[in-house]
Amino acid sequence: MILNTGSRTDIPAYYSDWFYNRIKEGYVLSRNPFYPTQITKYLLNPEVIDMLVFCTKNPFPMLDRLSLLSAFDMFWFVTITPYGKEIEPHVPPVESVIASFQQLSEQIGKERTSWRYDPIFITSKYSVDYHIEQFCQMAKTLAGYTNQCVVSFIDLYEKTKRNFRGIHSVTGKEQEKIIAAFSEIARENDLQIHLCCENADLVRENVDADGCMSRAVLEKALGCKLHVPQKKAARKECSCLLGADIGAYNTCAHGCLYCYANYDSKTVMKNRKLHHPASPLLIGEVAENDVIKLAEQKSWKDGQMDFFDLL
Repeated sequence: MILNTGSRTDIPAYYSDWFYNRIKEGYVLSRNPFYPTQITKYLLNPEVIDMLVFCTKNPFPMLDRLSLLSAFDMFWFVTITPYGKEIEPHVPPVESVIASFQQLSEQIGKERTSWRYDPIFITSKYSVDYHIEQFCQMAKTLAGYTNQCVVSFIDLYEKTKRNFRGIHSVTGKEQEKIIAAFSEIARENDLQIHLCCENADLVRENVDADGCMSRAVLEKALGCKLHVPQKKAARKECSCLLGADIGAYNTCAHGCLYCYANYDSKTVMKNRKLHHPASPLLIGEVAENDVIKLAEQKSWKDGQMDFFDLL
């Protein structure tokens, strides 16, 4: 199975101590965001977890202890965007995130490290030409540290429109110009671009719309085939393996205006006060009326056994 940490929050940036404590304890609890009294228990055992997947804007807090994860295969998505503090108030400077990305890649390998340039939006300051210029500079700096880049355009969820007033969708013409330029830049820097839930008409030689965390991407990183159980996709237009996430919504403190995972800053502050690094849950503790269910965990690799076959 694939265990995700980054669809709901940024664990490496803000909860690295908690995560390493869970690795030490050998299990983690994840509260269902839609049915809060339902909790899933995942055993953190490399025999059944084929890969730990991280998605972060700041991997630095975890880098000095990556050896503690040596028993696990990993895949990291690191978002590096050219926005200022008025858009991403608490994200570290681009230069420091790039340096952390390079250090991460040197430790785990460029085939397991992916750069995310998303979401793209257009304003008077962040124009189409600005994005092309910044993407070019970043691609040259990251060349040799990754083979891929995930690109997407902003989705205008209601919470996004509320927190990011005045933002509008990127037009089809703007998307076409950006992807055409990005494609050429990526080719020059040996990058494959994965579009994230975008128009298939943008696909070209080194730009695909097959998913950024698809079975094919993870198989290439692992170096083996995966037998993924048939189940309903998290999003109908997405082939990524997004289940089994141990994060929690409304807990990321980056404060990005475009964030889909936070309702507002007050909710984030309230939840973060409930975090304790020793708790098996990311936020809060187990309550009397909570129901804990052990996840069905099985390796998807060829020739692997179910965890319960090992007991």
